[in-house]
Amino acid sequence: MAATLPANPYDAKAAMQRTTPRGRPPERRRVAPWADPLFSLLTHGAAWLTLLLLAGIIVSLLIGAAPAIKQFGLGFLWSSEWDPVQQKFGGLVMIYGTLMTSIIALLIAVPVSFGIAMFLTELSPGWLKRPLGIAIELLAAVPSIVYGMWGLLVFGPILATYVQMPLQSLFGDVPLLGALFSGPPVGIGILSAGIILAIMIIPFIASVMRDVFEVTPPMLKESAYALGATTWEVVSKVVLPYTKTGVVGGIMLGLGRALGETMAVTFVIGNFNQLDSLSLFQAANSITSALANEFAEAGAGLHQASLIYLGLVLFFITFVVLALSKLLLSRLERNEGSRT
Repeated sequence: MAATLPANPYDAKAAMQRTTPRGRPPERRRVAPWADPLFSLLTHGAAWLTLLLLAGIIVSLLIGAAPAIKQFGLGFLWSSEWDPVQQKFGGLVMIYGTLMTSIIALLIAVPVSFGIAMFLTELSPGWLKRPLGIAIELLAAVPSIVYGMWGLLVFGPILATYVQMPLQSLFGDVPLLGALFSGPPVGIGILSAGIILAIMIIPFIASVMRDVFEVTPPMLKESAYALGATTWEVVSKVVLPYTKTGVVGGIMLGLGRALGETMAVTFVIGNFNQLDSLSLFQAANSITSALANEFAEAGAGLHQASLIYLGLVLFFITFVVLALSKLLLSRLERNEGSRT
């Protein structure tokens, strides 16, 4: 008995193409049967190579820092003494400088980046949006050493003359604020390094925020505007809840950039291995600047091992920051899924 074909000739043609005379689907002709296994092998190899490189970095840091770990232990983390002559080393000054400059950079960069992204997506006229966005992205292409030279030669004197000296004259006699603004007015220190880092990470955070703000469906924003919401209410109650995972990811990207910056911080932080006070204008040091300044001249032994120990601590700080950001992002995604 002949097979019954659909009334539609196009459906009949499709049915004849899908089946053989025996009613079985045709076998797909494979031009290169080795292509799929080779592609799978290459992709798996790339993934495992990344994990092997990460493991190799950790093992090499542990081996290089083993003498310092054996000599100082965990006391290295809260000891502020750094004396290569007497072979006494502690990383508290560098760890404090790294964390403080990164926190200052985030406190400045996040609000500025949010304002830039909000202006570009909600308030900017059409003729200004594209050139302004390109100009902000070009800031990310400026080499870090240029930021450092500019901070040392231009920004540092301006900060000392117009910020530090007036603050010291106003609050110099106040017990707590006076100590916070104390120090020689030379324009280098933790605050200067934090501001330079903020300028460097603003393009990264602003670009990510702008991109995620643009992902928000226009229907949601237009509905809020139609109900009489202001621009700030639309951004705070519609855009931010919809894109909060991307915003957090952009902030963590900027934080990782700030933690690992070397040359710009080396120019403006002062490279001082003593923690005399908690002043924002006090010359200090960071892990990256200490490695850049001392690693080439450090002799084999405890000095070099202590510097590698600092690198291991920086790796651990970065890992903790990224792990916490992943946990925060997963929690935000889980809360969004439960609400929907």
